[in-house]
Amino acid sequence: MLKLPTSTSRRVAINTGILYARTGITMFISLYTTRLVLNALGADDFGIFGIVGVAITMLGFLGSVMASATQRFMSYAQGEGNTANQKSIFNISVMLHFLIASFTGIMLLIAGQFLFNGTLNISADRIFAARMIYYFMVAGFVFTIISVPYEAVLNAHENMLYYAIVGIIESVLKLVVAIIVVYTMLDKLIVYGALMAGISFTTMAIMWIYCRRNYEECVFKPNVHFNKKLMKEMTSFAGWSFLGNISSMIANLGQGFIVNRFFGTKVNASQGIAGTINGQLGVFAATLMKALNPVIAKSEGSGNRKLMILATMMGCKMPFFLLAFFSIPVLIEMPYILKFWLVDVPEYAIIFCRLQLIRSMIEQLYGAVVSSIAVHGNIKKYEIVSSILCYVLLITIYLLFNAGLPPYYSYLAFVIYSVIVSGITVFFAWNNYRFPVGVFLKKTVLRCIGTFIITFLVASGLIFIFDESFLRLLLVIATGMGMFMLSAWFVGFDKDEKSQMVHFIIPVLAKVTNIKLFKK
Repeated sequence: MLKLPTSTSRRVAINTGILYARTGITMFISLYTTRLVLNALGADDFGIFGIVGVAITMLGFLGSVMASATQRFMSYAQGEGNTANQKSIFNISVMLHFLIASFTGIMLLIAGQFLFNGTLNISADRIFAARMIYYFMVAGFVFTIISVPYEAVLNAHENMLYYAIVGIIESVLKLVVAIIVVYTMLDKLIVYGALMAGISFTTMAIMWIYCRRNYEECVFKPNVHFNKKLMKEMTSFAGWSFLGNISSMIANLGQGFIVNRFFGTKVNASQGIAGTINGQLGVFAATLMKALNPVIAKSEGSGNRKLMILATMMGCKMPFFLLAFFSIPVLIEMPYILKFWLVDVPEYAIIFCRLQLIRSMIEQLYGAVVSSIAVHGNIKKYEIVSSILCYVLLITIYLLFNAGLPPYYSYLAFVIYSVIVSGITVFFAWNNYRFPVGVFLKKTVLRCIGTFIITFLVASGLIFIFDESFLRLLLVIATGMGMFMLSAWFVGFDKDEKSQMVHFIIPVLAKVTNIKLFKK
């Protein structure tokens, strides 16, 4: 049985740790910054900032799609050891992103002429400030899009340390901006918009300077490094990726609109709560995949298909374990957690949250397989089929509600949809590069499900022994997490994976021990 090289495992673990540290620091700063800005601007101006930024925020996903496309090609070329291709990919990426930023920026400026002529419900005395904040946000969006190729280069080189440093610097700058806004005597909303655009420019400049100095492929000479065939390939890949992502986004947003149409805003509030909890718990799994995706691409690029498949399977198992580790106690104690957090829990919030977490765990089981299909490059048919399913899902939800069924059926539909998509994803992986479906089911899916069931049954038994209380919550958390680690070790990991983990952990512990002894 092929094993993931120790150096690769260690690199992924270190990069994941760095990204977790970045997430923790930036999350803490972000929460405090939001509080400062809200208090400084007031509810009305803060609302204006949110309203005029909706369209731009929605377009932000375009940058992430292009970033993943660029990273895929960069990582693949690195795996091949083809420096010339890396330079061509970088140059094409810079040109594409400049064109996207220019075109989108112009269209947003034109749209702004209509937004502030009666379309948006903004008081007359704040129209000028709203226009200014909009223009600053457009500028910030343009800077962000232009910086995407440099971010993709950092990810492709797995330079998560510098990526994390840039993210922390950006968060600290936002905190500084919030403090300035608190004490400025000028129009706070306009000052806030201008300084936020300045942060986007600063972030772009920091990454541009670093990449130019440290990576030889970051030389913009399109007359020398332009490759027509490669540009067509990258544009096609990004286009099909865009189709899949926009369809998924429409499905998620469409669910909210349909729920609103049949049940009103109170049920939408429950959806918002479910989304918040799912997002906070899912950040750990998403961070791990950010560290694993370059490994999958580089392995395929170097011609090591077996290593790519192994990394893919680990990329399904480990994110599932991370999400399940935190989610199982939450699933069991969801009623108490929501009452403790919200006091007045909206109707359907509990079942929405539970079904959303179950859906997310199912999606973790095949998320890395989607990445492997993208690395292989043949994504057209897969994106078409998955996009069609998104629209079928929306139609199904509408028909369910039209038949008089309660709102949680939309989440049940999403769970069933995720199961269907998982099967289709695995089929396309097998069809594209003969992904070993039987091994995947036995080595990953069944072991993950077994670990989840054992832990859930043991931890949920406590709710029949103890009354609902904070003490019971602590017991469920301790029992669930402890039982999960045991069941993951004895059921979730096979013999080879256990051996690999031991060979990785022992040197790390030895190193830590040596450091402590040296300090003494």
